[in-house]
Amino acid sequence: MGLQLWETLKEEITAYTGLSPATFFTVVALLWAIYYVVTGLFGLSDDHHQRSRAFEEQMEPLPPPVQVGEISEEELKQYDGSDPKKPLLMAIKGQIYDVSQSRMFYGPGGPYALFAGKDASRALAKMSFEEQDLTGDISGLGPFELDALQDWEYKFMSKYVKVGTIKKTVAVTGGDNGNGEALGTTEGDAKPAEDGSSQNAVAGTDAEE
Repeated sequence: MGLQLWETLKEEITAYTGLSPATFFTVVALLWAIYYVVTGLFGLSDDHHQRSRAFEEQMEPLPPPVQVGEISEEELKQYDGSDPKKPLLMAIKGQIYDVSQSRMFYGPGGPYALFAGKDASRALAKMSFEEQDLTGDISGLGPFELDALQDWEYKFMSKYVKVGTIKKTVAVTGGDNGNGEALGTTEGDAKPAEDGSSQNAVAGTDAEE
């Protein structure tokens, strides 16, 4: 059966193209090779160069981690990978780690790129990619979520270098200052009254004498 199909195919090739089967398949192979070369040089050249450049960047030795010390969450946003000259940083539970060696995951275009430049403790604990979870606030999390966050922290501690901490902000309400000023004012107003009362008492004593 297979031999009959092959004989029929050879006859059809000869009838429609005027070429022998060997010549026909040789021409097809040459056309395919030409197409592959042309598309590689022109159609896919940009993509090829981009991939080569990305590969070269990954192969370049990373600079040693730089300690940033205590910085604010706003300052941490500068290290989200948008500037290739700056290290790629990420925080867990207020501790900042240099994740530059995993730029393919946390850098621009990576699956976890939205975590870079932030304290993503809540998002990691919940395995969430929601904007409202990209915060270091872990209040209200359940035991399973806290365990998951602990696993992430152990992973970062063992794999990446800690380079700083997030500066904690202490909220100061205006009411406290207002009360303090009011108290100060009250104390200041009371002093003349006390002095006046003392003078009146002295005057009364002198009168009695």
